Amino acid sequence: MLGVLYLLLAVLLGKEITEGLLLHRKAREESGNRLWLVLPASFGVGALLLTWGVYVVSWAVSVCTGAKSPLFYGNLIVLALTAAGLAAVMYRRGKRSARVLWRMQSGDLVADRKLFRKELVYFGVLFVFFTWMMFYVFHIKDGYLFSGFTVYGDYAPHTAMMRSFSWGNNFPTQYPHYGGADVKYHFMFQFLAGNLEYLGIRLDFAYNSISVFSLLGFLMLVYQLARRIVGSFAAGVLASGLFLFRSGLAFFRFAAEHLAAGDLWKTLADNTSFIGYTVNEDWGLWNFNVYLNQRHLAFGLLLVALAVWVYLDWLWAGADHEEKGLRWFWDRLFTKQAWKSKSLDTALVLGMVLGLAAFWNGAAVIGGLLILMGFGLFSDGKLDYAVTATVAVGFSLLQSKIFIVGEAMSPAFYWGFLAEDKSAAGVLWYLVQVSGFFFLGLLLLVLFLRRRQRLVMISFVFPAAFAFLVSLTPDINVNHKYVMISYAFLTIFWAGAAVRLSGGYGSKRRIAGRAAAVVLVLCLTVTGVYDFVVIVKDNDAGHRVAVNMDSDLSRWLAENLDKNDLILTPEYSINEVTMSGVMLYCGWPYYAWSAGYDTNYRAARAVDIYTTENAEVLRQTVKKERITYILFEENMEFEQQKCREDIIAETYPMVYNSEDGRIRIYET
Repeated sequence: MLGVLYLLLAVLLGKEITEGLLLHRKAREESGNRLWLVLPASFGVGALLLTWGVYVVSWAVSVCTGAKSPLFYGNLIVLALTAAGLAAVMYRRGKRSARVLWRMQSGDLVADRKLFRKELVYFGVLFVFFTWMMFYVFHIKDGYLFSGFTVYGDYAPHTAMMRSFSWGNNFPTQYPHYGGADVKYHFMFQFLAGNLEYLGIRLDFAYNSISVFSLLGFLMLVYQLARRIVGSFAAGVLASGLFLFRSGLAFFRFAAEHLAAGDLWKTLADNTSFIGYTVNEDWGLWNFNVYLNQRHLAFGLLLVALAVWVYLDWLWAGADHEEKGLRWFWDRLFTKQAWKSKSLDTALVLGMVLGLAAFWNGAAVIGGLLILMGFGLFSDGKLDYAVTATVAVGFSLLQSKIFIVGEAMSPAFYWGFLAEDKSAAGVLWYLVQVSGFFFLGLLLLVLFLRRRQRLVMISFVFPAAFAFLVSLTPDINVNHKYVMISYAFLTIFWAGAAVRLSGGYGSKRRIAGRAAAVVLVLCLTVTGVYDFVVIVKDNDAGHRVAVNMDSDLSRWLAENLDKNDLILTPEYSINEVTMSGVMLYCGWPYYAWSAGYDTNYRAARAVDIYTTENAEVLRQTVKKERITYILFEENMEFEQQKCREDIIAETYPMVYNSEDGRIRIYET
């Protein structure tokens, strides 16, 4: 009940803050039924601010008072103040003004009731689909948490972080798979899920509900952007389909190879692995699976889409000037009108929203700022863009200084992304392989667009271009998110092209156009459709990892270890230990390595501890690394080396022995 109240207060708070952002004249005229703007904007901004409030107060209570349950005080104080503030706002308006406001907003939110009925069905279908998918790959049943094969690897660090808040006291915040250090990975979405579990919502419902709201909210805004940019309900709907089912050459090559081998239908039926012929494409880097395992990406994109929506007013104003060619571009850079602020308060609010989203999903924020950089290049009101960027970067840097020791990122020029052939032709061919004609086809599509549409399209390409030019982390694979951000917004233009093809005049032209539109959509989605089939098959009842949620081991760890304890374990991914929320000395190394931690050092020390024959070496290493507990699992290996327990057992007392005798824990 408290968790539901939390989400309701978040939406009400978000509505109060975002209402002014969504009332610009042009945006108001072009938005249709504003309900689909207000709902996602209210959830996104409200959840962002309310959750930060709870986190900051809980952190202060934990650090300053040493309280064992800081979330109790954080929620109590912030929810009470939020409820009181909202009540005061409504009281000041008075009953009469409230009734007038409701009547005005009701008609304003749903201006076209015929269109609204179609939209309600469309978003209702998306809601059911997303809810089914989120629970299909992540749910609790009969006391066990089930995570599908295509997603459980990402859920391991996420669920550990959630439990570090709902069951633990992770203030100041550490990364559970590399405990005892700073936190380099964005964690606020996981904090929200953990806080909702703390407030009484079961973990799977907590995580899945905010995931559904985030993804559905983002597509609501994509739909509204499509209606505004290309002016079509059908394009808005089709953009979602193109978003869900990616373009690429993989299926066509896969089908051709197996057709030639004579086993196509059997292979299609039996295969449970993602197909792909480029580096790590078989991880599912490019398909809908990303939004199932990286739930926080959709939340970040929701806030980015809100900023894009608002700043379209600025871009439209610049695009609609009568000058042409170089003269038009010159005036967008070197005139007073090009730089004069249009709405400084709007710029400040959007900068704050994007900046506070940095530790929800940093890639989304970077991608959003790159899109706005493109907008700013072609817009009037450049001062507003500069303010938004400055505030966003300022908030991001502040959070990085608080949470991260050292540099948050290591920017470096890195040409070609994952293309094996780094020549210009090789990189272009790589792009064709992973996206079909989706990106390169824009060079043709742009010829049929008006200037304002061309400027939007060019801006949407900026994150993808960034992915092929810059590396920010040790793992270049993470740059795929920037490509996907561009892809998500650019679906609007391919959807518009398909709708335009199908709307020719005359019966023969209409039939030919619709046939061409169908072929276009099939070419853009068939690889993604087969990827989705694989997702369904590889996350069914026979392809899931199960974790006991009623584990005695999980409870013992949560009750006996506190935030200052560090436990040495095997390199666990997701299991009863990680679900306890305790800090692991060295969990599954890829998670921490890709976030920028020195996992090789800790792995070497762990090998020393688990394999040493010298008790003094054991004691010195444990003391230096500040390890307070050592977990030994029967017949375990670490980094492919056989581990021994005798020296550990002779040196430290055993404080836990599992009922089956498989796991023993020693206190140092």
